[in-house]
Amino acid sequence: MLWEDDTSAEQSPTADAVDLAFSMQCQQLPVDHLCALSSALQGALPDLRKDRIGVHEIHIAGSQNGWERPDPALGQYLVPSRRTRLHIRVPRNRAKAISQTLQNLTLNVKGCQLTLGAAKEKPLACHDTLYARHVVMENKAEVKDENLFLQRMAAALEQQGIKVRKALCGKTSQISTTDGPLHTRSLMIADLNPAESTMLQQQGLGAYQHMGCGLFLPMKGIQHLAADKLQ
Repeated sequence: MLWEDDTSAEQSPTADAVDLAFSMQCQQLPVDHLCALSSALQGALPDLRKDRIGVHEIHIAGSQNGWERPDPALGQYLVPSRRTRLHIRVPRNRAKAISQTLQNLTLNVKGCQLTLGAAKEKPLACHDTLYARHVVMENKAEVKDENLFLQRMAAALEQQGIKVRKALCGKTSQISTTDGPLHTRSLMIADLNPAESTMLQQQGLGAYQHMGCGLFLPMKGIQHLAADKLQ
C-alpha cells in the first residue's frame, strides 16, 4: 500500500473520452468473456486495439443477498439482466460513429449470442478515487509480491504526469487469451486531483485495454477497502 496525504485542488478539465453504455440482450455469458468479446467487437471495429478504445468487462455484482458470482470451472455462466450494459470507452469525437456502427449488432461470445441496442453517452466522472478491476502483471514476481506491482504502477503513472499519493491493490485474477492467460490485479488510486483523474481515465494504465485491462472507474468511498481488498 502507498499512502501520502495531499490537499491540492484544481479545476476539473474537460475529458476528450466518453463511455458508451449499450443496452443488450443476452441470455447467458461466460464469466471469462473479455477476450472473446473483444474479438467479436473487432469485426465491426477493426481499429479497436490501436485507437484508444477500451472494452469494459460486463460486470454483474459478485455478492448480494447471498448470491455468489458464478464459477467458470463448474461450467456456470453470468446471466445478464435487462439493466446490464456493455460499456465501451471511446474518443469523444468518435462516439456517435461507433454508437451507430454497433447498434443492433449481434455478437458471438464463446457461443453466446449478445445483441447490442442503443447506446447512451456517459461523460467521465471526475472523481478523486478511481479503481480498475484488471491491470496486467508483468511477471511471476509481481504475482507473489504486490509491492513490486505497486512500485511499477507508481513509476508508470509518474511517466504519465500522475503523482501517486494513495494506492491499494486487491485480488488477482486471470483472463484467458489465445496466447495464454493474462495475470491481473485490481488497483485503486486515491487522492487524485481533477486533472489527474481525467488523465488516468482517458489514458488508462498498461496494455490490453481492448480486453478490459487498465480501465479506471470512479469509486465513491474507500473506507471498506482495507477489509475487502478491492473485491
